[in-house]
Amino acid sequence: MFSKTRKFLFLLIILALTATAVSACSTSNSDDAHLAMMPLDQMPMDVQSAPVAVQEAYQFNTANPDIMQDIPCYCGCSDIGHTSNYDCYVSDVDASGKITFDNHALGCSICVDITQDVMRMLNDGKSPQDARAYIDATYSKYGPSNIP
Repeated sequence: MFSKTRKFLFLLIILALTATAVSACSTSNSDDAHLAMMPLDQMPMDVQSAPVAVQEAYQFNTANPDIMQDIPCYCGCSDIGHTSNYDCYVSDVDASGKITFDNHALGCSICVDITQDVMRMLNDGKSPQDARAYIDATYSKYGPSNIP
């Protein structure tokens, strides 16, 4: 009888741990849903065929110009006229809202890492100002900011 009770308690503990793990996974997935993202099918084909981290960076950056135009880049792209991390992804938006994409971030891991860090921080409840401070502190070792 003691053995059956032990087995029952062991099974109960396993079920509780499994339920907790499933709950934790579900919570993290729902957190990602609040970030504004441009649909992937509205991206150029070279972005659609890029690694997922690059796709997500383009989707987030283009959907959040108000945030990303205030986030610097530290990859040295100020030499090509970029004045924020946003410029690494978008070269122009015309009066009708049509986006001309910049392909710079397709080949620059620093640009993508900066955007991914901003996404993570916003997802964690940090403010855009907190994200900016983190980006400045973390990436300034790579070179000067491209925000004049």
